[in-house]
Amino acid sequence: MSKIPDFEGLAMFAKVVEERSFAAAARAMDVSVATVSRAVSRLEERLGARLFNRTSRQLALTEFGRTIAESATRIYRDAEQVEGVARELSVQPRGLVRLAVPMSFGLKWVAPILPHFLSAYPDVSVDLHLSDATVDLVAEGFDAALRIAVLPDSSLVARKLCSVSRLIVAAPAYLDRHGRPKRPGDLNPKHCLGYAYRARNDVWRLTNKKGREETVVPEGQLRVTNSDAMVPMILAGLAVAELPDFIAAEYIHDGRMEVILADWKMTLGGLYFVTPSARSRPAKVDVLARFFVERLSKAEWLMD
Repeated sequence: MSKIPDFEGLAMFAKVVEERSFAAAARAMDVSVATVSRAVSRLEERLGARLFNRTSRQLALTEFGRTIAESATRIYRDAEQVEGVARELSVQPRGLVRLAVPMSFGLKWVAPILPHFLSAYPDVSVDLHLSDATVDLVAEGFDAALRIAVLPDSSLVARKLCSVSRLIVAAPAYLDRHGRPKRPGDLNPKHCLGYAYRARNDVWRLTNKKGREETVVPEGQLRVTNSDAMVPMILAGLAVAELPDFIAAEYIHDGRMEVILADWKMTLGGLYFVTPSARSRPAKVDVLARFFVERLSKAEWLMD
């Protein structure tokens, strides 16, 4: 005999007690009378005693049936309540969303807009995990993530919000001292800063309009796990670095950095909203996805 209680049998027994009829119980649960009858018979066999005295015209609880009817009904009601709460959670935006976001992007572009989201959905709370390391959404229990990548993880469900460009930048002081490179090969690798979390090793791969590709392997004095940490070295005129446009834009706009090698492009990436699965996605995640689509699809960091 299975050690798992026969919850179905108990539920159908409780419903027959409530409706005082196998047929009425079957209608209420939208199953066949035979299904209800089999479930009750199975429960009787499991418990080793009859629950009902049945005749062609009458149905009555046995003494044994009366002793467990109240408990069975309570189990049935508790299960209904659990399902009702679960359905409400899946329809109404409510509960905690565990969200993973790259640190620099999260601090500059996500944290400032979260008050608008949380004000609009007071029953939703967000556990914001900021890290440039790629997290395993399933293994680490995250509901969703924003990811900046060339291609999203194929094991996840991804919605592209906008494109993200990777720019090679330097300060005017650096360019005055070392000249303006015309091709990647003109760069001194010892002046190029490294990034620890780059996929497929820390290599800059640039292609010009003719399709020619050149690579640069950064060998600079500083290697970081967060791109913002490169900014002081760049502004000091001591280094060249690859930065995403959402970090570099403000410095380019005010003239503290310049884009170099503008005719050479790195692979265009994107900002993605990713979830473990699109099936039965709770309302709290759906409304967050819609909010990010509305707020982040326009790539405001590129606007004047």
